[in-house]
Amino acid sequence: MKELSIFVDESGDLGEYDYHAPFYIISLVLHDQRYNMEKELIALEESLSNLGWANHCVHAGPVIRSEEDYRGCSLEERQKILKRMMSFVRHLDIRFKSIYIEKKHMEDSVEATGKLSKQLASFIRENMAFFYDYDVVKVYYDNGQIEVTRILSSVFNALLENVQFRKVMPSDYRLFQVADLICTLKLTELKSDAHMLSKSEKYFFGDERTLRKNYIKPLNNKEM
Repeated sequence: MKELSIFVDESGDLGEYDYHAPFYIISLVLHDQRYNMEKELIALEESLSNLGWANHCVHAGPVIRSEEDYRGCSLEERQKILKRMMSFVRHLDIRFKSIYIEKKHMEDSVEATGKLSKQLASFIRENMAFFYDYDVVKVYYDNGQIEVTRILSSVFNALLENVQFRKVMPSDYRLFQVADLICTLKLTELKSDAHMLSKSEKYFFGDERTLRKNYIKPLNNKEM
């Protein structure tokens, strides 16, 4: 049986527009289950363990902003954590898709969810042959935001007959953490394009050239 796993995460919220959170992003990481990730997973676990973060669930945003578990960690240590995740992603045979809206152009959450639903539906329709090649498509999400759950359920169920949904914990799947990383980097790219990077983002990445060369560009080859 050919199985496709899709890990979904979001960045932002669908509330009122906030200058500090101007975009809303949903990222999907697609993994063909015939591809064995064991070698890459072992390498990631060893590298994180060597940094003192064994069995740790990586949250990219807090790593960049020095929040939560990473409060008080040096810049160098936080950069090493994200570099390990980037190395993991580079070596994986995965694909991803990010859809997003700029919230200041949305009247309310109804319009926002409608726009996102249309983008997701267009992505699936444009790649229908790809999805039909699988006997089952399993969508993994932590049900963190009810609007995202509704978008996923309505769009996937409307367009695919072989879809199943699974609620997950981020700590259980490294690919869910990859989706979180991609959401964070996509948000950073959009903010960079709009000249809206925060002080913590500028401090972490150093300059836009480094951001694009070491973080944004390596993802481009994996985007559908």
